[in-house]
Amino acid sequence: MWKGSVVSIHITSSEGQPMCSLQEVQAVPSMGLEGDRYFYQTGKYSDKHGPGRQVTLIEIEAIEALNREEGIDLPPGDARRNIVTHGVPLNHLVGKAFRVGEVILQGVRLAEPCGHLAALTQSKVELALVHRGGLRADILADGVIQVGDEISEVT
Repeated sequence: MWKGSVVSIHITSSEGQPMCSLQEVQAVPSMGLEGDRYFYQTGKYSDKHGPGRQVTLIEIEAIEALNREEGIDLPPGDARRNIVTHGVPLNHLVGKAFRVGEVILQGVRLAEPCGHLAALTQSKVELALVHRGGLRADILADGVIQVGDEISEVT
């Protein structure tokens, strides 16, 4: 059984704006992370509905590999994902519940990179993050997520 942790938390209040780092954030079921663009329905893809649109996660290991392999300097917040993790096999959490501190999330689908991400960062990012761009999840139980929180699968 694995155990990981929250490395950093990032949100932005509107589409295309720089992400800001937080030490903690309130997670609200059916809405997302308080203060984030998708919480307020002001994100690029807010008009698309369905599961997996409340919170996104990405592994710090994937960002470090991208930087190393592609010679890119992509800070964690620039990946445009809300929660950066360490030691968490995110691809394996599709369809599974997991705990982030006191909050319970449900993995829905991979967060594959898109042209919008490439336009906001660098063109190489889109192809380089295929199948390691993170996880889209829904919030099942509310609470506060903090940097340093433990992440574990709910059994």
